[in-house]
Amino acid sequence: MNAPGFVPLACEPVSDEAMLARAAAFEATMRRRRTVRDFSPEPVPRAVIESAIRTAGGAPSGANQQPWSFVAIGDPAIKARIRVAAEEEERAFYEGRAGEEWLEALSVLGTDWEKPFLETAPWLVVIFQQRWGIGPGERRVKHYYAPESVGIATGFLIAALHHAGLSTLTHTPAPMGFLNEICGRPENEKPVILLVAGRPAPGCMVPAIGKKGLDEVAAFL
Repeated sequence: MNAPGFVPLACEPVSDEAMLARAAAFEATMRRRRTVRDFSPEPVPRAVIESAIRTAGGAPSGANQQPWSFVAIGDPAIKARIRVAAEEEERAFYEGRAGEEWLEALSVLGTDWEKPFLETAPWLVVIFQQRWGIGPGERRVKHYYAPESVGIATGFLIAALHHAGLSTLTHTPAPMGFLNEICGRPENEKPVILLVAGRPAPGCMVPAIGKKGLDEVAAFL
C-alpha cells in the first residue's frame, strides 16, 4: 500500500519509432475486442484470471487507496445463483422498469432478460467499489475518487483479459445488491460490474456495429 519514501521508476527509454510500433500494435489488438454474449464452457486456468486481476490491481487510484475488490467465481452452483437473481432483475427491467427510449437503444444489440452466459462462461468477476475503507479500530476512512478509480481498474482488467485471448461482457443488472449477499461482501462494498470472461463459443456472432473515429472522440489543441 502506501510505503514511505520513494523508489526509482522502473522505466527504460524507448525511441519514438519503438513507441509508435508498440502503440500501433496495442491499438490493433484492442480494436479486435468485442463484447461477447455467446461463450464456450471450455475451462480457463485460474492463473490467467489471477494475472489479469493483478494487472487491474496495479491501476492508478485516488491517493493510492485502491478502493476495489474483485471476486472471481468459477463455482457452477454460485454462478447458477447469480443467474437466477440477475434474470429476476433483468426481467423487471425489460418488462417495465426501462423506458421505451432505453429499450430502443438496446434493440440493435438483440438483448433480452435471459442471461445464459452467466452459467456458461467459465468465470464471472464481480467488481466492487469500496465506498469507504476500514482503518485501525474499525475507523471509517474516506475514499477519494473511488468511482473513477474503479472505472480505470476495470478498463485494465478488460484489456488484460482480451490481451490474454479471452472475451468479456460487462453486465450491469440493476439493482445489484444481491451480489453482496451471494459473494459475502461487507456493507462498505458496492457491486458495480459483473464481468463475464471466457472463450467465445465456436461460430460466435456479434452485432455489426462500428466505433467512432479519432476526429469524433478527440481534439488536439
